[in-house]
Amino acid sequence: MANIGYARVSSREQHLDMQLTALRDKGCQTIFQEKVSGIRQRPELEKCLSFLREGDTLVVYKFDRLGRSLKNLLEIFDSLHNRGITLISIKDGIDGNSNTGKLMMTLMAALAEFERSVIAERCSAGRKEAQLKGKRLGRAPGINQNKIDAVVGLYKQGMGIEPIMQQLGIKSKSTVYRYLNIRKIKLDRK
Repeated sequence: MANIGYARVSSREQHLDMQLTALRDKGCQTIFQEKVSGIRQRPELEKCLSFLREGDTLVVYKFDRLGRSLKNLLEIFDSLHNRGITLISIKDGIDGNSNTGKLMMTLMAALAEFERSVIAERCSAGRKEAQLKGKRLGRAPGINQNKIDAVVGLYKQGMGIEPIMQQLGIKSKSTVYRYLNIRKIKLDRK
């Protein structure tokens, strides 16, 4: 159970001194620090998050040093909460070790879960709407023109659907029908 610090400034010209002093005052002996924009990759944050263990406390100067956006911040809160790691934001006055801080962490984790469920619901509704409009979802099927030619040729020679499947290694009748439909071949209904 240790206090682990994370400090970040957005550019090389800025200094970490004020954050480092505040983190040390909160008992952080290990401090991950970086000078990068919040928009870019943050390798030191990734190392920090991997370093943390259950029972540890992550200490930041302010929440805006930790997350790129509210969504990103909620994801980090949720991950820390699920791993049993508390969070302290010095300037925001949130201490995950206090009852109020625990409440805030729980609320943030709940907000992250709510956001995920809303996004999943919207995606599901969008897929259903697209299907109702006849749009094909997923990866476009690869169409092999040579195989289509072979299917059409064998069908025109009088070969049945299942023998065509066996000869050409096609696993589905619907694939044979689709290939015939692509070439506008009318099926014999014998």
